[in-house]
Amino acid sequence: QVQLVESGGGLVQPGGSLRLSCSASGIIFSSYTTGWYRQAPGKQREMVASITRGGSTTYPDSVKGRFTISRDNAKNTVSLQMNSLKPEDTAVYYCNAGRVVPSAEYWGQGTQVTVSS
Repeated sequence: QVQLVESGGGLVQPGGSLRLSCSASGIIFSSYTTGWYRQAPGKQREMVASITRGGSTTYPDSVKGRFTISRDNAKNTVSLQMNSLKPEDTAVYYCNAGRVVPSAEYWGQGTQVTVSS
């Protein structure tokens, strides 16, 4: 059974940093495109970072230069380093792993990130 487990969320002041981690059981992250998504109250879930099997990364403009996604193949984990956090970064953050062939997609349970003074 596949399970993705996020950790590292919490409360941080504006301008601060947090590091989220996602560990997987049942799948090997390096065989998937993995990503971090977030969903704020009343808003749609949006992708904030992704990394392909080959290691290419993608970020939306809203977090580019502040967030960094990385993958540790030895530990089978994916991390999201978030710097210069803003109140608008407040959301539940989800880890995702997906592939096209064969089709599969998995989500973690989410971790709350709150940026507030």
